[in-house]
Amino acid sequence: MGFDLMNATTSTINSLSVLIVGCGNIAGGFDMRRTSGYFPYTHAGAYARDGRFVIAACIEPDEERREAFMSAWQVSVGFRSIDELSNGDMQFDVISVCSPTSCHAHDLEIALRLKPKLIFCEKPITTSFADSERFVTECDKAGIHLAVNYTRRWDADILKLRADMSAGLWGQLRSVAGLYNKGLLNNGSHMLDLLHWFVGPVKIINVGKPVQDFFFSDPTVPFWLESDQGVPVHIACAYAGDYAVFELQLVFSFGVLTMEEGGMFWRERHAVDSDTFKGYRKLEEGVRRPGEYPQAMLQAVDNIYRAITQGAPLASSGKSALAAQRVCEEIKQQTCVI
Repeated sequence: MGFDLMNATTSTINSLSVLIVGCGNIAGGFDMRRTSGYFPYTHAGAYARDGRFVIAACIEPDEERREAFMSAWQVSVGFRSIDELSNGDMQFDVISVCSPTSCHAHDLEIALRLKPKLIFCEKPITTSFADSERFVTECDKAGIHLAVNYTRRWDADILKLRADMSAGLWGQLRSVAGLYNKGLLNNGSHMLDLLHWFVGPVKIINVGKPVQDFFFSDPTVPFWLESDQGVPVHIACAYAGDYAVFELQLVFSFGVLTMEEGGMFWRERHAVDSDTFKGYRKLEEGVRRPGEYPQAMLQAVDNIYRAITQGAPLASSGKSALAAQRVCEEIKQQTCVI
């Protein structure tokens, strides 16, 4: 097991009960073979490390995987399907939807009937914008918080950068360039969510040829956007079979800042006077530093706890996730005429 519940930082007296739907990598698998010295990357790992949650039950159709998950995370009750809970006999404060995206719509239907205080859904909410919009509306009507795991919204580097941009510490934003693979909706929506965070609403200027690199129904698509302030945004694509990549470069008047390895590292290059060509400015060699992204899941569950117990706003909500998926849907529609 990656994280020991004995290391919980708070008592379980006021713990929130959790149901985890799907027992794959993001649910807990990535952390099951890691030592306790690392920050958790998964739902179960973050709940366990935080200490204010108890994983009361899990859902997983694969019996071997379910049993391994229950053993690793000390979960006493497991089911093959969320339908086994549809009678409402069990109640949960939080339901984490970590099943494959194609299963989200069904799992969210049942989750709504169980009336938790909060649903923490893996991105995207569903494969369909219309379905996602419906679930956002239904959660709002039912008074159920909906958090969506666009994890970088809980990344301290991302939060600091937006504050620095607002304070003018990097000067004027001139352009943005990004690189991603493994699906427009699967990973491209992460990119679009980040763009909304940094530059606000965007409009589509052009869409390139789709690349079938992982999911047949969700190709990777290059696209060109523009912000309301006229900032150009170019997002290129790589092939998922070659390697995983998720990078974003922000070009400012004072320098260039690049997020590498999805936020695991950041590269900073500031503009300085050239010592070779008098009167010219250049980019310095700069530094590459570790990012705060590994702590994002801990920040996410802390935000979830505070949203439930104190009414704190969610950093990544159904509404913000829907904004990213809306642009994905518009890009997808334009690929149909290429």
